[in-house]
Amino acid sequence: MPSRPFRTARTKAGALTASAAALLSVGLLDPATATAATTAPSGHAPAHATAAVLDLDGTGRTPEIHGQDRAYDTASIVKVDILAALLLQAQDQGRHLTARERKLAEPMIRRSDNAAANTLWRQIGRASGLAAANKRLGLTATTGGPGAKWGLTRTTASDQIRLLRAVFDSGGTARAGSGGLDAESRAYVRTLMSHVVPEQTWGVSAAGGPGSRRALKNGWLQRSTTDLWDVNSVGQVTIKGHRYLVAVLSDGSASMSDGVSLVERTARAAMA
Repeated sequence: MPSRPFRTARTKAGALTASAAALLSVGLLDPATATAATTAPSGHAPAHATAAVLDLDGTGRTPEIHGQDRAYDTASIVKVDILAALLLQAQDQGRHLTARERKLAEPMIRRSDNAAANTLWRQIGRASGLAAANKRLGLTATTGGPGAKWGLTRTTASDQIRLLRAVFDSGGTARAGSGGLDAESRAYVRTLMSHVVPEQTWGVSAAGGPGSRRALKNGWLQRSTTDLWDVNSVGQVTIKGHRYLVAVLSDGSASMSDGVSLVERTARAAMA
């Protein structure tokens, strides 16, 4: 896929604007009830979204799915998965992340920095390294993107809940070469997701409303083959002390702002 400019979204006074940066090696534009749909350009299918919600403080461990639980492009939400793989590899080596690794991981999550993601994607072993980590974390429907194109990793909303559980739940036994993220690793990912830059706090946070707390990671890309947008948001929303894991994946929006609106409507409807 040819290289395209990268765009990030900024929310201000209820409006989204796009600013340009570079995403050369990835070759992408990135920065609920029943399946949701919005208007798409003539000749294209409507945009769709799928939501998965898990009450983390409830007794069940199966998420409630709103829409068809099919595969979508991850765009930048895969950066949480990349970081989880990096942390598992460090755990296996009996060490903490190095200063260099933290210098890459923190902007990758907090600012959705793509250059940092490129470097860490290579370090974890690209798709094969992601697959090894995901097997340990219990993901069953996520496939790493081809070559350097981590943004074209494919996943489902239910698999994203499995990843969020690996980060936000109490966790199981963590051992070198097996098991999930240990308590320190989980706390590190949660901290970064709780401190994303303000212009990237849209998405599943809309499900909580005023006064709720959130920890999230968003992703967005414009496919060069269709010019349509994939827009996703995953994270934990805490409402009146009650914790919910929420994943909303979408594709086919005519613009990024349309995709953000679709994701937020879907998140609110799923929580209702």
